[in-house]
Order: sequence, then C-alpha cells, then structure tokens
Amino acid sequence: MWSKAKQKLVRSLASKKGREREGLFLAEGPKVVGELLGNFPCRFIAGTTDYWQSHVAPDADEVVDISFAELEQASLQRAPQEVLAVFELPDADGDQSFPTDGLTLALDGVQDPGNVGTILRIADWFGIETVYCSPDTADVFSPKVVQASMGALARVRARYVSLPSFLRGLPEETPVYGTFLDGDALYHASLAQSGVLVMGNEGNGISADVAECVTQRLYIPSYPVGRPTSESLNVATATAICCAEFRRRVLN
Repeated sequence: MWSKAKQKLVRSLASKKGREREGLFLAEGPKVVGELLGNFPCRFIAGTTDYWQSHVAPDADEVVDISFAELEQASLQRAPQEVLAVFELPDADGDQSFPTDGLTLALDGVQDPGNVGTILRIADWFGIETVYCSPDTADVFSPKVVQASMGALARVRARYVSLPSFLRGLPEETPVYGTFLDGDALYHASLAQSGVLVMGNEGNGISADVAECVTQRLYIPSYPVGRPTSESLNVATATAICCAEFRRRVLN
C-alpha cells in the first residue's frame, strides 16, 4: 500500500542529508531499477499496474502497487517511468583494497551530477570497476547521478577519498595520468594497461595538490592542429576519449 509516509521518505532522498540519515537512495525507471535489483538490498519497490503486468515481483522487503498519479507526486523526475525503488546505501567502510590489475578512474571535483553519472556509465562500458572521488565530487547516490549512470552503479564501485593522500599512497610504480592543456598528445603517449586516470573539475581542471601526484600529463589534441576551436572538452566526453584510447592499446 502506498502511503504519505513513503512519499515523504522518497522526497527526502533528494538531499544528501536525507540519504545519509536514512541510509537509503532512490532509483527510478524500469532500466535503472532493474539493473540495481539484486546488487543493493531493496527496502521497497513501487510500480504501476502497467509495470507489474510485464515484471515479476522482485526480492524486496516490500512490493507496493502505486497509481500513476501517486507516482507523479512522489517522483523526482519530470517524466516518471512506471516504477521507483528505494535501496540501502552500501557500507562506506567496505573493501578498501586498491585494484592493481587494471585502469582506475579518479574524479577531482567533478561537480555536475550528469557528468558524474555519465562517467560511471563510461567506466562500466570500458570495464573499469572502481572510481575514486574527491569529497567535492557530486554524490554518486544522488537521484540525478543514479539516473545518468543508467545502472552502472551495479558494477562500478565509487569511493570517496582525499585524492592527494590516496595518490601519494599508491605503489611507487603505479602510473598516474591526468589531462592538461600542456600534456603529451594522448594518441602518441606511452600508456600502461594499469594505472590511475585523473579527470578534473569542469571549470578549473585538476587541482594543484592532485596535479603534483600526476606522473604523466596527457592532452587530447583538437583537429586539425592550429584551427580555432572550443576552449576545452566536456569532462565526460574527455573521459570517454581517454578510456577508449587506453582500451584500444590493449586490443591492438
């Protein structure tokens, strides 16, 4: 049964304070909810008649029928999509081991939720299982990030750390890459199969403290060389280009 208490709970998950207080986060839409079910404990799932006609009730603490009108009132989306679910936040003190056998992403002050969600999706596509985030990076469990990630959180772990401390604590032989306007051209640079790729803030790039930890500075060249062009690339777009080049080297 849908209730005003559930609606109030759902709406409270729009804020980080609310998510931390309740230990919960919200996902909406058949695609995102379907990806996350089975990967995070589900407190409750609420679906319309149309949704339940084509979906079997999942393993959740509570399965609820909701009218479309009630869904519209509860939803944080402009265009609600048949179902919403409330999941438990993962344990922030879980496995903290650093993956040494592949490429890892680090986000330094990436603040736009759409960019963060898209980067999680990019990481998922390119088989990157861990993304380290500075404290001022957008919360990956905010509704906007969850929606933009399109379910990538089911397979990509996000960890919030002090990036300078984290990077300084890596094994000495671990390469740390970062994107800069004065870096080496990405397509000609020497790239290892394992390491950390740092992507910086939308307006300011990589912070000074983190830049000191970068061992190889990279640059995505525009084309043709010397042609007047945009000042920079969107950070999610730049991440996709860099990840594609790293993976291309492995495949060739």
